[in-house]
Amino acid sequence: MGEIATKFASQTEEVKKLFLDKSAENKLKLGRSKKYYQLVTNFDFISLKIQYPKFGVEALIRDYSLIFNSEVWNNLGEEEKLDAEQVKILKLIQRALELSSHVLNENQTQLVGQLWGRLQSFPQPEIQQILKDAAESKSEIPRFRPITASLPTPGGNLLRTLTGHNNSVLAVAIAPDGKTAVSGSDDDTLKVWDLQTGKEISTLTGHNSYVSAVAIA
Repeated sequence: MGEIATKFASQTEEVKKLFLDKSAENKLKLGRSKKYYQLVTNFDFISLKIQYPKFGVEALIRDYSLIFNSEVWNNLGEEEKLDAEQVKILKLIQRALELSSHVLNENQTQLVGQLWGRLQSFPQPEIQQILKDAAESKSEIPRFRPITASLPTPGGNLLRTLTGHNNSVLAVAIAPDGKTAVSGSDDDTLKVWDLQTGKEISTLTGHNSYVSAVAIA
């Protein structure tokens, strides 16, 4: 258990929620991007936010998106702006979490295996430290840790995995804004997806057989 996890364990529920919810954002608002960087590259913070019921992996992914906001970036002083390598590292972690989101939304205990399976081929010290701390973290549940980068890694064509249909997906249409998709399936339903979070928005029922074509007005 690292320093952040040790301090976190002794706090009240109100303080815990406030820390996980606002600490990354507040550090950037105060122009303390170096402290923000240290926080979001800390395995304790990553693990605590994913496992806390009020938040989860999507809330954590949004913490990484903060630094890519042009308004936030432009408000930072020159001495507080992250260098290109630091920005790259944050993007790699964010992309790895996006690739893992469909797994972590169902089972947060898979975090260590997901990080090791997707990030161990990247040599940056911050990433290697995250993996080291992940491997040393304690768990009451037995887990596997991949010895090679056996899962799709950040930077490839795969962005997210959407799960929910009970049979083959036969058709997909993407809305003009690129933020929403609709899929038709052999399970006789259509599903509407939020492409930014990978989450299902709704299921459309009524067909008596498979849905083989989809169009968005």
